[in-house]
Amino acid sequence: MSRIRTIEEINEKIANGNAVVLTAEEIIDEVAQEGAEATLEKVDVVTTATFGPMCSSGAFLNFGHSDPPIRMAKTALNDVEAYSGIAAVDAYIGATQLSETEGDRYGGAHVICDLISRKPVRLSASSPGTDCYPRKRLETEITLDTINEAYLFNPRNAYQNYGAAINLSAETKYTYMGTLRPHGANVTYATCGQLSPLLNDPDYRTIGIGTRLFLAGAQGYVAWQGTQFYSARPKNAAQVPVGGAGTLALIGDMKSMDPRWLRPIRLKNYGVTLCVGIGVPIPILDIDMLRAVSIRNRDIQTLLFDFGIGARDRPVIATVNYEELWSGSVLIEGRKTPAAPMSDIRKAREIADFLREEILARRFFLTEPVARFPRDQRLRRIENARI
Repeated sequence: MSRIRTIEEINEKIANGNAVVLTAEEIIDEVAQEGAEATLEKVDVVTTATFGPMCSSGAFLNFGHSDPPIRMAKTALNDVEAYSGIAAVDAYIGATQLSETEGDRYGGAHVICDLISRKPVRLSASSPGTDCYPRKRLETEITLDTINEAYLFNPRNAYQNYGAAINLSAETKYTYMGTLRPHGANVTYATCGQLSPLLNDPDYRTIGIGTRLFLAGAQGYVAWQGTQFYSARPKNAAQVPVGGAGTLALIGDMKSMDPRWLRPIRLKNYGVTLCVGIGVPIPILDIDMLRAVSIRNRDIQTLLFDFGIGARDRPVIATVNYEELWSGSVLIEGRKTPAAPMSDIRKAREIADFLREEILARRFFLTEPVARFPRDQRLRRIENARI
């Protein structure tokens, strides 16, 4: 019977320079060549990663007090509105918020990336004025190094799985899944398949609240389950969910981040979003964990939805696997249809490699989750909307 490891034991091996770390793609070949039992004895950690558009992202910022002080009621950064109904000089800027002057050419994602790139950003604020905060207007420039706190807080990142998109209508559709040409001319998808963190830990055995991870070049943490987290599954369901399922709420220090691992993008006729680089190390605790991280693209299925219909519950056209999607085309009703990723698989591979090197260099240690994700959470919807 295989011995069960602990995260504490694995961290001791990392500290002693004896840990063996492979990426989620390398482990597949290792198991195929050496067998599961031999690989279990050898490998301690597998690094997973993803890089792609994650709209539910943003940053908390604390600007520091002016003299005289102001309680910011309306706040903008490079003409992008930030929510300031928190405290006097705190604000949250969302990645998808658009510029009031440049529209969808510039948005919150650009502000975040400009700050991380150490570019100056124009801060504008107004207030009705109070006895303790008499100032009514403020105009200045800030940089990441001149403000107090700046941290990403992303409410919904790293979908466990995500549906692919096609458009069977007669008109081009411009969506968060990119441009979908009419009559089913192309397919897009947004998950990194066998590299993706939650697809390698489908039962959330090692990923939970408090898990340390790579977030845009910094060491970040899982703060909570992500919004729209869905973990309830039928009793006989496959281990790896076919739908969106789990998500992660992430937090990390912007002052330690690297602009290589964040990218603002503009989606035509849709808006602005932020591409986020995430890497999660998975400790190989036992044979079941090893089998989970050995999953192949051909074993991961996702649903193909028709985005030509503007309804909440879009029709499912087919079920496809990631081996098909990564090949560049899928077979839909007997016809080869081009398939392209919204995610950047090359960048995800770079992150998995980078995280492995950080662990081997004893700069990154694993954490035990302080709390587990709920196992029976269902997704609720808005019903009976009147307008």
